[in-house]
Amino acid sequence: MGIRTVAVYSDADENALHTRVADTAVRLPGATPAETYLRGDLIVKAAVVAGADAVHPGYGFLSENAGFARAVLDAGLVWIGPPPEAIEAMASKTRAKELMGIAPLGEVTGADLPVLVKAAAGGGGRGMRIVRRLEELDGALEGARAEAASAFGDGEVFVEPYLGGDAHGRHVEVQVLADTHGTVWTLGTRDCSLQRRHQKVIEEAPAPGLDSRITSELYEMAERAARAVDYVGAGTVEFLVSDGTAHFLEMNTRLQVEHPVTEAVFGVDLVALQLRVAEGHALEKEPPRARGHAIEARLYAEDPARDWAPQTGTLHRLAVPDGVRLDTGYTDGDDIGIHYDPMLAKAVAHAPTRAEAARKLSGALERAAVHGPVTNRDLLVRSLRHEEFTAARMDTGFYDRHLAGLTAPAPDPYAPLAAALADAHGRSRFGGWRNLPSQPQVKRYASAGEEHEVRYRHTRDGLAADGVRVVHADGRLVVLEVDGVRRTFDVARYGDQVYVNATALTALPRFPDPAAQLAPGSLLAPMPGTVVRIAEGLTDGAFVEAGRPLIWLEAMKMQHQITAPATGTLTALHVKPGQQVEPGMLLAVVQENRS
Repeated sequence: MGIRTVAVYSDADENALHTRVADTAVRLPGATPAETYLRGDLIVKAAVVAGADAVHPGYGFLSENAGFARAVLDAGLVWIGPPPEAIEAMASKTRAKELMGIAPLGEVTGADLPVLVKAAAGGGGRGMRIVRRLEELDGALEGARAEAASAFGDGEVFVEPYLGGDAHGRHVEVQVLADTHGTVWTLGTRDCSLQRRHQKVIEEAPAPGLDSRITSELYEMAERAARAVDYVGAGTVEFLVSDGTAHFLEMNTRLQVEHPVTEAVFGVDLVALQLRVAEGHALEKEPPRARGHAIEARLYAEDPARDWAPQTGTLHRLAVPDGVRLDTGYTDGDDIGIHYDPMLAKAVAHAPTRAEAARKLSGALERAAVHGPVTNRDLLVRSLRHEEFTAARMDTGFYDRHLAGLTAPAPDPYAPLAAALADAHGRSRFGGWRNLPSQPQVKRYASAGEEHEVRYRHTRDGLAADGVRVVHADGRLVVLEVDGVRRTFDVARYGDQVYVNATALTALPRFPDPAAQLAPGSLLAPMPGTVVRIAEGLTDGAFVEAGRPLIWLEAMKMQHQITAPATGTLTALHVKPGQQVEPGMLLAVVQENRS
């Protein structure tokens, strides 16, 4: 559009992609959100110093903060978003519900359960807790308040009935776009039911299987919400659809992460339209017609099999086949840190039908090169191919029911051999063969918690292995013929980490390190982060019960509990509040009481 851009960046994001590609960049000293991206005064100052004339708030941090919007306007800058009064009315979920005539719960009793504790200023699943037993309520309130204050600078929370997976609810939303001339577009529906920790994983447009009655009802309520606050710009009205009834959840007064699926279906650029609306241009009276179906999958640096623990480290390579849209903030070689959301990219497929879009996206993700920390890529592929998803019978309880099956290890049985043959390429001092029969070479690899030992030989015809024919082998490509069928393996190695197609392997030493043994009951940090809390009274010698939360870690804006693995005695506590920890670091030791 010919518009020059100014990026703001924290110290942790000094070399981030958005910092590198912007025309100008301004530093926000510090690394935590509270020091940087939640400091509206610093961001306004950066805009003024850089000579900017407008501020786009993105879709996180201060994007729904009315005070920030006012500060932008007071500085003489254009605010690319709704009026502060509209943000104020809708950004707090408690006030939004009052505006729509819905009251949150007052006193919670056993008859109300289950309930959901939610951050009033929240989003992205942060500051949310499901409470199924009354005795869990106080702890849920405390945890939600702390997480909300850290992520949004506002610790207000409220309680509402929980209508999640138990009620087979679907998370459906409507994209709205409004100008300053009285036009409000409702740009179709989106289904965002596949969620983990109340944060969306897979989204699609339009929401499948909705009848015309409920679709019309959703459009009507979305437009009514927008007009009620004289909305301007892009926004989203979210609903829970259960048993044929739509329950209003909230209005997000910002651009949504999942906006690309709407863009694909309607053939529009929502960010460009945001800018045009902010410049005072009028929308057409009617929105474009919808065409086809689009599905988006969020690629996260996290381990779904380990309670969705976020992962850090170097992203060596990220490449998705042509034909799908990839929105990402990372390039090859970038570091994934501990401070912010673990989302690496969004992959979006558009096709004439839903089935084609799902097939297109799952195939592209399966063939993608994702080399670095553990990701949810395999989970995404399996989710898109799951019978409940393909039949459009999914709801917000999808991962509660199916996570174990979706994360079961399924490494390619020939990946370790391909890794060994690629590593062996060119290593022989004798030109790759001997006159006498050679002894088998042995290599060991770990994958998905299992150890694999492979054997191969150097022969006068090249590398060989029992049960397969080695058609080709070099450092990057191995072709094997198995039962008459040729299979191709792309191999990449970074130190001890080896990637063979979609299988990640760790090359093991010939002999295990005896120093790596740990005492039974050792609690290790599952991720890098900061110790934000230690259980009250937790000292060496304390009695603990199995499952009791002992240590709270904060990583990537979310809190994670480290619980006692067994009932027994805490024999060692190695950390204290405020301490930074790395993955695998020993936090504490619990000696099980076997009496």
